[in-house]
Amino acid sequence: MPSHHKKKKQKKYDPPKSNHSKENINPCSEHDRQPIAEIQLESSKPYLVKRSEQVGRYIVAARDLKAGDVIIETPPFVVGPCAETEPVCLGCHSAFKPGSVVYRCEICNWRICSPSCQGLAPAGTHRQLECIPLRGKAVHKHLQTSTVAQVKLMYEAILTLRCMLLKTVDRSQYDRLLGMDPLNDVRQQIPKLWNRNQKEIVERIRNQWGFAEYSELELHTICGIIEVNAFEVGQEPTKARALFPEAYLLMHDCTPNTGHTDAPQTHHLTVRVLRDVRAGEPLTLTYAHILQGTLKRRQHLREEKFFSCNCRRCTDPSELGTNCSALRCMKCPRGHILPTDPLNPEAEWHCRQCSTVMSCEAVILLLEQLSQQLETIGGNDVDGLETFLRVQGAVLHDNHYLLLSVKHSLCELYGKIEGFLIPQLSREQLKRKETLCRDLLEVVDQLEPGLSRLRGTIMYEMHVPLLIEAGQLFQGGVIQRAELRRRLKEVQRLLKESERILALEPAGTPEHGIAEAARDALKNMGDV
Repeated sequence: MPSHHKKKKQKKYDPPKSNHSKENINPCSEHDRQPIAEIQLESSKPYLVKRSEQVGRYIVAARDLKAGDVIIETPPFVVGPCAETEPVCLGCHSAFKPGSVVYRCEICNWRICSPSCQGLAPAGTHRQLECIPLRGKAVHKHLQTSTVAQVKLMYEAILTLRCMLLKTVDRSQYDRLLGMDPLNDVRQQIPKLWNRNQKEIVERIRNQWGFAEYSELELHTICGIIEVNAFEVGQEPTKARALFPEAYLLMHDCTPNTGHTDAPQTHHLTVRVLRDVRAGEPLTLTYAHILQGTLKRRQHLREEKFFSCNCRRCTDPSELGTNCSALRCMKCPRGHILPTDPLNPEAEWHCRQCSTVMSCEAVILLLEQLSQQLETIGGNDVDGLETFLRVQGAVLHDNHYLLLSVKHSLCELYGKIEGFLIPQLSREQLKRKETLCRDLLEVVDQLEPGLSRLRGTIMYEMHVPLLIEAGQLFQGGVIQRAELRRRLKEVQRLLKESERILALEPAGTPEHGIAEAARDALKNMGDV
């Protein structure tokens, strides 16, 4: 998947459909949004909390909002390692480099990145919560006798333990944490999930680690709160999960109107609207991947967040005209095969031009085969990726999500890796990079318009071939000064928009670095 996606490992189970999750609402349906109560805790807040019998609590804009307006700024309740993660420092959650020196916490004996890790400060999460209890139970001894897979599960259990320890260390924070919905009634109907948590987290914490003071139901509830409400945070090599106040009230939508960032060190969360939002409009973010087809998105949401999305993108076979799931018809030259009912994973797929029909099972099998084929191609294999595009372009629509994923990889690889660095690119390769960027922008502008991080990075990538091509054509006498100026103005437009979007990213992130590069490029261009 493209690097901007923070993909969460998916578990393989098939939960029943439920109407308990607030994200199950269709934000475009006024009927579904009839509130039975309305709450506004502070008049200065840019949102209202509403409550509905169908969806529980959710938030809407309290007033008209402009693109870039901040609606939520908050530190996390608690941060901890991801599910089935490789071992990470319990102070800062950074991964350990192979062969690096092994340091251990002087108190609990769990591995840390260094004795000077900022996350090991007395006021830090590790020292405040689990460090002394882990020492008291001598939990580190289990690490020494566990398999690699078991060690990953031990790290996964740390976040649940941290949440439970808040009950003693900070009861007010713990009570606020319990305000998040764990969807226990839904999750209990998924035996594979519930039983896994029972064995790998609940029994581990209670029986193996010795924290029997916490009941099984309490621990299952915390597991649910994490699974339903956690955000993935951090930039490589740091990767973690965090629970935040307020932000859990944002509904899901596959074409969201908000985006979020977290500061690299503190994981302080900032949520902004991506585009202008009217008063009363639900505030939404996406729990899935923008460049992903409906089958995969809805599968992810059912399996990871326990609800079935019925947003306007999911209900539209063409995905708002982007055709991100469409297949090419093999029987007619211009036909495309789309689902007859996107909300029914068993519905047939029909060609829009002829009578060709495919079963959903056949579509899923085809996509699984193509996904497996794509996974065998190296991440930096430009020729392999281009071959996949060329061959599978005869099977998939140009905007199919598998091809979009490849296009996103290629638009970043051209100009970034040895053999394809900017000075090494031919005129044809520069044009190819431009075409890839334009293809991606056409889709992203429809699915995530406004101050989208993805739009900002693609725009920056696109300015490079345009700038070089303009200079080459002018120097070669192919274009005159007026045409050069027109082309340079397009470059300026891309750089300004990229800088405007990515300057909102926290300092220290790669995206913020791109914003600075865009700003420098604009200065170097001067007046056009």
